[in-house]
Amino acid sequence: MAPDPLEQLNQILAGRYALERPIGSGGMATVYLADDLKHHRKVAIKVLRPDLAQVLGADRFQREITIAAQLNHPHILPLFDSGVVHVGGALAACYYVMPWIRGESLRQRLEREGRLEVEQALRITRQVAAALDHANAQGIVHRDIKPENILFSEGEALVADFGIAVAAGSPTGEQRITGAGVFMGTPGYMSPEQALGEQELDARSDLYSLGCVLYEMLAGEPPLIGATTQATIAKRLVAAPPGIRQLRSGVPTPVEQALTRALAPDPRARFSSSGAFALALQSHSETLPPPGPSVAVLPFLNMAGDPEGDLFADGMTEDVIAQLSRIRALKVISRISVMAFKDRKPSLREIGARLQAATVLDGSVRRIGDRVRIVAQLIDAESDRHLWSETYDRQMTDIFAIQSDVALRIAEALRTELTAGERVRFGKEPTANLEAYQLYLQGRHCFVRYTREGFLKAIEYYERALTLDPEYAQAYTGLALAHTELGMMGRVRDAGDPMAFYESAKRYAARALELDGGLGEAHGVRAYLSFVSDYDWAGAEAGFRRALELNPGSADSNDLYGQMLASLERYDEAIPYLKRAQELDPLAHRSDMASTLMRAGRFNDALAAAKPVIEFDPHYPRGHSTLGWAYLKLGQVEEGVAALRRAVALAPDDTFFLAQLGQGLATAGRTDEARRIAKQLEQLATERDVSPYHLAYVYTGLGDRERAIDYLERANELRTGGVYGIRGSFLFATLRDHPRFIALLRKMNLA
Repeated sequence: MAPDPLEQLNQILAGRYALERPIGSGGMATVYLADDLKHHRKVAIKVLRPDLAQVLGADRFQREITIAAQLNHPHILPLFDSGVVHVGGALAACYYVMPWIRGESLRQRLEREGRLEVEQALRITRQVAAALDHANAQGIVHRDIKPENILFSEGEALVADFGIAVAAGSPTGEQRITGAGVFMGTPGYMSPEQALGEQELDARSDLYSLGCVLYEMLAGEPPLIGATTQATIAKRLVAAPPGIRQLRSGVPTPVEQALTRALAPDPRARFSSSGAFALALQSHSETLPPPGPSVAVLPFLNMAGDPEGDLFADGMTEDVIAQLSRIRALKVISRISVMAFKDRKPSLREIGARLQAATVLDGSVRRIGDRVRIVAQLIDAESDRHLWSETYDRQMTDIFAIQSDVALRIAEALRTELTAGERVRFGKEPTANLEAYQLYLQGRHCFVRYTREGFLKAIEYYERALTLDPEYAQAYTGLALAHTELGMMGRVRDAGDPMAFYESAKRYAARALELDGGLGEAHGVRAYLSFVSDYDWAGAEAGFRRALELNPGSADSNDLYGQMLASLERYDEAIPYLKRAQELDPLAHRSDMASTLMRAGRFNDALAAAKPVIEFDPHYPRGHSTLGWAYLKLGQVEEGVAALRRAVALAPDDTFFLAQLGQGLATAGRTDEARRIAKQLEQLATERDVSPYHLAYVYTGLGDRERAIDYLERANELRTGGVYGIRGSFLFATLRDHPRFIALLRKMNLA
């Protein structure tokens, strides 16, 4: 029986590394997942093929790997270690050690998604270009840039294999390696000069390979691929590939021009470096199409002046927004954001600017007995020009028809084309019982307080609505969402346990979908439940995609889907959804983008995103908290601690901000004060509900990893707080290599 290579290698590396299993292989090496026994961490070990190791020799391998190890750049996967092992006087293995990246490779992403969004592809290209520029400036040419060698960690691209490519591709060694049967580089991404075997390669060769990668991200396949390796090389020696816009018309012209130059057969016709290529790509933003039509529906004014009329006017506002949100081509600002302008104090121009809406719907409602008078007018926010106006004087039983007509007339005025499915959904009445509708509105009014008491009161109203109309799907959706939020809060004294709330929420969501399978909000809340209570990530993703197909203008569904993707460390995918949520609801989702950039390790970007949040609302505690962590991660300790203290001052009863202050103080070395906060939270937990997730923050900062994980395990049992997001959280980064933390991730289907 042939010897087991893994067993042989474990014997060779015994005492330093313990190899678990192979996780990848190529023409020159096999990659193994391993335990670093000295530093107690997971690593990836790349072991050269035995015949390649013999040709290279131990001295050359170590010398060239040492050169690659000098590279220090945020978009280059670093080298931890390297070595050669002799057995019986003969060279047995050449290996080098890298961090084990939990994320995926660009190849895996392309296999899953096919073509990437243009902005996503350009961002990846710019990051890889920065890495290549750093290496090329030191005389190092990678020689094997391809999707397999571009990895993603916390949303950032990392270039791998500045090791074998350097050692095996050194000028004096290339012919010997090729002669040993190893084709240096990958034909689908190789520059013509490299394919010809030229030894003096420079930055322009790596640039060509990067151009091939960008071409594939945009077109779905690399350029100029022939039936054989020789055919591919022959094509590239004589011609540039077809312009990318022939394959994808949405690519901006400047991107096509830059890509064509990068892929020129003659190196002299290319950019001088990958950095110059990246700069040329930046000009594409000038040609992006203008944003689509957008509208902010201001709260309808109650002309009767009575409290019941106020509730009805708010309900009218919300329902018109809900109708408009079903139109995929229209950006509709959400209810929470527009409610801030109920008093109409700023001018319409200022309101439009602050909500990033080109048009504003201004309206009023007067309800007298069983009749209602509604006046609505659509106004261009910039010019104050009236685009459309209408007065409705109808029976109350016509209220849903009025809402649909207002939405359709707005769509027509903005020249927004509706799909057939959107038109069908416009004509659907949620209930025939007006009293049930009024109770539903009261429930929504309580729900949007976003307090424990508000959720419990909302449940009462929704249940009363259902006694009048047992087939009111939206009321079931409201019940499902309120129970989900109560579950997220943790144990509710005298009310129930989190898991009981989640089970109730699942029943209500299922019933809503039985009654109306086309209700996007119901699909959204079921998807929300799938990941916060069941850790069914695939099911949640399918649910969110269906919810957004039915209601693309739902800020909440966009935001929750983005948060779920961020929990899986799929940051490049998460950010567009979070950006869309922020556009649709600038107030409710104003800080989620900055928080996700923090998770992705993009601290400068997070700081830039957090500052406008504070400028917009200086009294928003989560904005100050995010800003504080951005400062801390960038080494600005005093500014960071001050911002965290400000968050606590603005929300003194919220243990979330107190706990984050505790971790921030510990991070800044102020452990005595951090311990006092830990004791304060422990005492509070005996008096009222304190999420164990919050206690985990402080003990993580204090370095008490066992106690921190105790609390995280308890949070997992309860499914409370944001425990679903621990995998990529920068606040729990120091726990990632702990066996109990890894075991917890497995329980959550995150490892």
